[in-house]
Amino acid sequence: MSLVDKIINRLNLSPTKAKIMKNIYWAMLGKVVTLLGGLFVGILVARYLGPEQYGLMNYVISYVSIFQILASFGFDDIEIREESKYNGFRDKIIGTAFLLKLVLAVITIFLVIGTALLFETNTFTKAMIILYSFSMLFNSSSVVRNYFTSIVWNEYIVKTEISRTLLGAGVKIVLLLLHASLEWFIMATLFDVFLLASGYVFSYSTKIGKISLWYFDKDWAKYLIKQSFPLLLSGAAVIVYQRIDQVMIGNMIDKASVGVFSVASRFVEIIIFVPVVMSQTITPLLIRTREKSQADYEQKSQLFMNITVWICILLAILVCLFSYFLIKYTFGKEYILAVPVLHIMAFKVVGMALSSTAGQMIIIEKQQKYAFIRNLMGCFVCVGLNLWLIPICGIIGSAIVTILTTTFVGCLANVFIPPYHRYLRFQLRTLAFGWKDLVKIRDLKGLRPKNV
Repeated sequence: MSLVDKIINRLNLSPTKAKIMKNIYWAMLGKVVTLLGGLFVGILVARYLGPEQYGLMNYVISYVSIFQILASFGFDDIEIREESKYNGFRDKIIGTAFLLKLVLAVITIFLVIGTALLFETNTFTKAMIILYSFSMLFNSSSVVRNYFTSIVWNEYIVKTEISRTLLGAGVKIVLLLLHASLEWFIMATLFDVFLLASGYVFSYSTKIGKISLWYFDKDWAKYLIKQSFPLLLSGAAVIVYQRIDQVMIGNMIDKASVGVFSVASRFVEIIIFVPVVMSQTITPLLIRTREKSQADYEQKSQLFMNITVWICILLAILVCLFSYFLIKYTFGKEYILAVPVLHIMAFKVVGMALSSTAGQMIIIEKQQKYAFIRNLMGCFVCVGLNLWLIPICGIIGSAIVTILTTTFVGCLANVFIPPYHRYLRFQLRTLAFGWKDLVKIRDLKGLRPKNV
C-alpha cells in the first residue's frame, strides 16, 4: 500500500474524496519531481555554460515556444472537457485530436524554419532553433495526458513524467562529465520531449487500450476546431506575453541577460505549477457538480478560487523573502543579478492563480470565445511596456512588465468584457475575503458533487 493510500485510509474518506485526494497527490508529486529535477540539472547546466550560452539556450527554447500554440491549436482544455462528458467516444476524440495536432505540428515547423531563416542573423542560432522545432512533433502525444486528466487518473502519467525527468537528467549529467558543447544540451532537451511522448504512449497502451483503435472523425474535427479556435487566439496571445520577454531581452540587450532572467524564471515556474495543476485536477469534478446544481457549482468554484489564490500569495511572499539565498547558493554568484528580478517575478503566481481558476470556469461554461480579447489586450500591453521599460530598466523592467501583464490578463481585463464581469466578481471576492477559506482546505466535501 502506497503512502497516499495509507493516509486516505486513516482519514476514512469517501470514495469520491479519496479519488480527489489521490489525484491531487499524484499531480503535485509529478510536478514537484519534474520541476525540482529540472531545477537541479538546470543549475548544473547553467553553472557549466555560463550566462551567455545558457541565455542562448533559453532564447532558442522561448523562440520555438512562441509557435507551439499553433501546433496544439488550443485543443487541450476542450479535449479534457469533452472526454469528461463523453468517455464512450474516447478513441474517436483522441484519434481526431492527435491527427489534427500532428498535421498542425508539421505546418508550424515549416513556419519556424521560415522565420528563423528570415530574421535570425547568427547561423548557429538559426540551426539550433530549427533543430529544437522538431519537438512539436512529439508534443502531439499530449492527447494521452489530456485523457488521463479527464478521467481524474493522474498516477500513470505522473510516473511517466518522473521517469522522463530522471532519464533526461542522467543524459545531461553525462554531457556535463563529457564537457559537451551547447548544441548537445539542446539536443538533450529535444530528447526529453521524445522520452515523454514515448512514456505517454506506453502508459496508454498498458492501462487503457490500443492506440491502433484511435481513428479520425471529420465531424469531431470540425467541432474541436470550432470550439478551440477562440482558445487558439487566446493561447497565441498568452504564449507571446509569457515568452516574448526573453526573445526581446535577447535582441534588445544580450543573451547573457536572457540567462540571468531565465534563472529567476526557473524558480517562478516551480510555484506556478500549483494553480495550474489544481485547476486541471478539480475541473472534472466541477463539471459534474454543475450538472447537479448551479448553486453548488458556484459555491465550490468560489471556495476553490479562494484557496488556490491565497496559497499562491503565501508562496510568492516566501520566495521573495528567500530569493537572495535561493540564487546565491544554487546558480551561484554569476547569476546574482537575478535576485531583484525574482523579488518582482515571484508575484506572477498570484496573477496566474486568478487567471487559471477563472479560466477553468470560462471553459466549463463555454465562454471561451471571449478569452482571446482579454489575452490579445495582454499581448499588446506586454510588448508595448517591454519596448518602453527594457531600454530604461533592463531586465528589471521586463520583470515589472511580467507582473503588470499577468495581473491585467488574469483579472483587470475582465472589466472590459461584459460577459466576464461575473468572473471578476468572483476574483474580487477572493482578493478581499478569500483568506478566510484557507482554514477550509481540509474540507474536501465542498468539492464532492451531491449523490456521488
